[in-house]
Parts: sequence; structure tokens; C-alpha cells
Amino acid sequence: MGLTVLKIEVGNPATPKATVPIEFLIDSGAIYSVVPTPILKKLKIKPLAKEEFRLAGGSTITRKKGGALFKYQNQIGVADVIFGEKGDSNLLGAFTLEALGFALDPLKRVLKPLPMILAGFTPQKK
Repeated sequence: MGLTVLKIEVGNPATPKATVPIEFLIDSGAIYSVVPTPILKKLKIKPLAKEEFRLAGGSTITRKKGGALFKYQNQIGVADVIFGEKGDSNLLGAFTLEALGFALDPLKRVLKPLPMILAGFTPQKK
């Protein structure tokens, strides 16, 4: 299986014009995206909570979690972000992909537009 790497801009939702481009490994098995803590601090993104994660070897780690703005091509979205520590990889997770309106094609390893569905919406008749 190949790896998919993508350069995406990350910013603070409070100041969406100030972004930093970051190269991410797309991990369709990850829920959250991981961004290095120094970059999030530079963007003035503050942690809101802590989350515990189980690693492949069975051990657990705790990381801080906040919210970040993500931009790719003409798409923009806001998603949870994990404050990466030394040794952590820059990962782009499923929540961020969905916030941007994309899904990863697992066979071709390319991004495809994700159909946006507004469930329960009924247009008003005039």
C-alpha cells in the first residue's frame, strides 16, 4: 500500500488569513490530524482538552487537543487537531478530510470530492 502525502495550510479559525503550509501524511485510519505543538503555538491555537490514544504496540499516550482551520485548494474547514510532540508524525485524519469535503480513495490513494448531504433538509415550497 502506498503513502499519500499532501501539503495543506493550517491556521487559527480566529485569524483565517494567517496560515502555515504543512506537509501531512494522510492516514485514513486516524480520526484526528496531528500538527507539531510549536506551529500551533505560533498560530495561537490553544489546547481545549486532553485525549488518550492507544498505539499499535498496545501502550497509551496522552496528547492535547484543540481546533484548527485547514485550507486545501479552494476548500476550507475547521476540525479537531492534536498537539504533536517530538517523534509524532504530521498526520491528516478523517475528520479533517471530511471538514474539507474530501475522502481518500484507498485503492488509488488520491483524494476524491465527498458528496455533502444535509440530512433531514426539506426545501420550502412557494
